[in-house]
Amino acid sequence: MKKPLYGIKVLELGNFVAAPFAGKIMGEFGAEIIKIEDPEKGDSIRNWRVMHKDTSLWWYVHARNKKSVALDLRKSEDQEIIRELAKEADVVLENFRPGTLEKWGIGYEDLKKINPSIIMTRISGYGQTGPYAKKPGFGSIAESMGGIRYLTGFPDRPPVRVGLAIGDSIAGLYAVNGTLMALRARDIDPERRGQYVDVSLTEAVFSLLEGVLPEYDVKGIIRERTGATLEGIAPSNTYLCKDGKYIVIAANSDSIFKRFMNAIGRPDLAEDPVYANNQGRAQNAEYLDQLIEEWTKSCTQKEAQKVLDDAAVPAGPIYSIEDIVNDEHFQARGMFETVTLPDGERVKVPGIVPKLSETPGSIEWIGPKLGQHTEEVIGDMLSKQK
Repeated sequence: MKKPLYGIKVLELGNFVAAPFAGKIMGEFGAEIIKIEDPEKGDSIRNWRVMHKDTSLWWYVHARNKKSVALDLRKSEDQEIIRELAKEADVVLENFRPGTLEKWGIGYEDLKKINPSIIMTRISGYGQTGPYAKKPGFGSIAESMGGIRYLTGFPDRPPVRVGLAIGDSIAGLYAVNGTLMALRARDIDPERRGQYVDVSLTEAVFSLLEGVLPEYDVKGIIRERTGATLEGIAPSNTYLCKDGKYIVIAANSDSIFKRFMNAIGRPDLAEDPVYANNQGRAQNAEYLDQLIEEWTKSCTQKEAQKVLDDAAVPAGPIYSIEDIVNDEHFQARGMFETVTLPDGERVKVPGIVPKLSETPGSIEWIGPKLGQHTEEVIGDMLSKQK
């Protein structure tokens, strides 16, 4: 069976993280990703973080399965090439500041005239409309304004960030979802009309805030930072063990809490009506955390894990990348694949997510050299014009 996105052609005009992350996922599942890069510098990720020779190791993951075509979108002749490529494309994926593609004559309305079936997936800091639309936006700002930074950290310290570009990645996932829905809508439309998909980094982050908005609207509650705990949900925290290591325990459902208390020798709390539901446990979260950590400090992390696994209580250690690489479950699930870099160096890269039983995604090649596929793609386009 062919991959699920076989036959879908995507023009990736994006740079940095969000749009390229979306393109990576679609490429893993069979879409042809034609990545347009600046001929002089290429995508900025080529030079971000840890370098191997003259290329970022991140790049080889970030751009896998993509064809690199070097074009200067500021030049009229290269803009014309984009218009020609768009005639046969299914999707244009971009994350320029709103109005930039329109200035170059390759915005949605321009390409729609050429190809009425085109889907344009647009990722920006604040969306294509609204008073902030034209402002420059980055994932870090979206994480701040979208509310997640306000909730991250300890209450007596300044807000902190997650150590990854999580805002960009979340927006990239929404971009994939939106693109697939737009493709589905086009395919069931007798006229095969396209549309544009508007993904805001800030809104993507904001969408993760669970019940924070109605809690504020109805009760006037502004949820605050709570460190390692989950506000209003108990017990769920990080606990110190005898060997100085930490274990995360999430025993916050009613039945799991009972099993947990019985497993650590507190059947009295398992049957106490005060702790029968989350509201009662949340009101006594500090007391529960104290007695749980008294237990975890009496055993090593592995000993605690064994007790909790036997009782079917969700728990796990906090892993570094070294721990992940050495974990038998990650290994068994195929989450590490080994590829060969241009200089012959062998390197592990993350496997494919999600896993489809009949049409799985795969890594066909690593992130390409700048402009590696320019001649192939442009030559193929010209041959079809003859």
